[in-house]
Amino acid sequence: MAYFEHEGCTLHYEEYGRGDPLLLVHGLGSSALDWEKQIPELSARYRLIIPDIRGHGRSDKPRERYSIPGFTADIVALIEHLNLGPAHYVGLSMGGMIGFQLGVDQPQLLKSLCIVNSGPEVKLRSANDYWQWFKRWSLARVLSPSAIGKALGPRLFPKPEQGELRQKMAERWAKNDKRAYLASFDAIVGWGVQERLSRITCPTLVVSADRDYTPVALKEAYVKLLPDARLVVIEDSRHATPLDQPQRFNQTLLDFMTTVDTTTQDH
Repeated sequence: MAYFEHEGCTLHYEEYGRGDPLLLVHGLGSSALDWEKQIPELSARYRLIIPDIRGHGRSDKPRERYSIPGFTADIVALIEHLNLGPAHYVGLSMGGMIGFQLGVDQPQLLKSLCIVNSGPEVKLRSANDYWQWFKRWSLARVLSPSAIGKALGPRLFPKPEQGELRQKMAERWAKNDKRAYLASFDAIVGWGVQERLSRITCPTLVVSADRDYTPVALKEAYVKLLPDARLVVIEDSRHATPLDQPQRFNQTLLDFMTTVDTTTQDH
């Protein structure tokens, strides 16, 4: 368990293994615990750095407006604090948005980028977009974190044999600071860097669950805008792919990073 300071905020991160640095960044309302099924396998080959984003987990939850560029500045500060140089970066959902922001702002800090069930913008365009957002926004304000966790569990892990994952989801979500969660939720809406994707020059892997909230077609569209990207669809998976299909996910990620490492050594 380690901490560092950035702009008056104490941020928590965990470190495992040795080798080339690999950052794993969680999604909205979650924490470093998102990656429990990746740590044993990935830390055998990489130096894992797993932060809790500002407002989440064991990091401080300052009373202020949050933003994706602000979260990204925290990650840049962590990279500098640990003197990582170019690192592999894997981001799930909101962690993927932070990855996109990092890639367009500081491409030199990335050795590779892996985006999991995420996209380069959250823009409300149609009446349906506004309605879906309003529904989620209202529920987030009305319900307690514990009620949200209980509601999300069956949506993310609907199978009878996923009881333990549903239980963990409910317990972890209940620990969220409601105000910090809402501030993070608000940070996502309206954010976007899609028009700057050509700046991300490192090899990029986009992982999409076949049953993610947003359709695979959406990922296919933005993969075409990235200079060096490919898409892998993981079947029988929902939004929390690293937890519901850990073996497939870990293997896909390791294959990708091995190729990147081999190619960079050849140059």
